[in-house]
Amino acid sequence: MKPGFLMLLLLVLVACESAPAITPAPVSADAQKFVALKGNREIGKNKYAETCVSCHGMSGRVSPGAGKDLATSAFIKGLSDADLVLFLTRGRGVNDPLNTFKSEMPARGGDSALTDQDLADIVAYVRTLQK
Repeated sequence: MKPGFLMLLLLVLVACESAPAITPAPVSADAQKFVALKGNREIGKNKYAETCVSCHGMSGRVSPGAGKDLATSAFIKGLSDADLVLFLTRGRGVNDPLNTFKSEMPARGGDSALTDQDLADIVAYVRTLQK
């Protein structure tokens, strides 16, 4: 066999190698009840604009002190959609040791009328903001 053919074959095999599978974040036991919710990012965009934009900005990237940056947040990237819905139902107080921003994240974004489905829709939209 010619060396050029072997090199070409090797290049083809390397090029055909599939990308590694993305493993979804595991869902915590507390968040299991939210797994069945399927978020709609278009509806979520509207809900986000009504509830979240004042602290997080429409693009999820805000100036310091206004709200946590959602576009690059490792916390958000590390959670399943169901766990993010769970987080939104609870919020996070200023004195919570896990609150590195030291600004309150109110439960349901401060809008008690938001349903679990609304929160799933918001999560679907926030996922589109991530870098």
